[in-house]
Amino acid sequence: MAAQPKPGGRRTRAEQRATTVKLILDTSEELFAQLGYYGVTIKDVADKMGIHPALIHYYFEGKRALFDAVFERRMEYAVTVRTAGLDAYEAKVGDRPTVEGALRAYYDGAFDVYVNEEDNWRHFGRIFAQVANAPGYGVEMLDAYLDPMVLRLIGLLQKALPDAAPEDLFWSFQFTSGAYSLILSRTGRIDRLSGGLCKSDDFVAVRERFVTFMAGGFNALYKRRKQKSK
Repeated sequence: MAAQPKPGGRRTRAEQRATTVKLILDTSEELFAQLGYYGVTIKDVADKMGIHPALIHYYFEGKRALFDAVFERRMEYAVTVRTAGLDAYEAKVGDRPTVEGALRAYYDGAFDVYVNEEDNWRHFGRIFAQVANAPGYGVEMLDAYLDPMVLRLIGLLQKALPDAAPEDLFWSFQFTSGAYSLILSRTGRIDRLSGGLCKSDDFVAVRERFVTFMAGGFNALYKRRKQKSK
């Protein structure tokens, strides 16, 4: 019978590799969140970790590859969560969605990791906001991950408001997406403006208000167009 590995024994090479890569990604994520893509070098990451830059280059071809890896490991989970939310909502309501219900299916689960402060997701929130507002490369990254889900959301909203103008739905999503990115940035501006009454880190307060407020905008544009067409 083969001997069982002892608790606390030496880790396998694969385990060592996984641990090292996670530390590199975690450290890089924190620095990218603080300083942005152009404000960070491979050497900065290595210095913060107390290692030689060559070790990072062993795992990643360069800064672009490192940034992509940081982004991709979070986005894969984000897509899974949002897909599950939309799946569950469609299964529940069938062909009778509401604007607020569709938006909740898309956004509420996405806020959960920030509410629960899971695994440094708040660092990634700032990176997501940077990417979402970067023409070219940034937009291409979001297109690859989020476009199918956004179009699915638009389809649900069109069912909720069957005679809504498609351009109103797309503009409304643009406004909603912009607000979401600003929230993830956690700039601290609302803290100062409100004299501490509101806090950028208070994702519970955000989740309680965000979808209701945004749904009001969708419905207001819809009602305005309906009145104009009479």
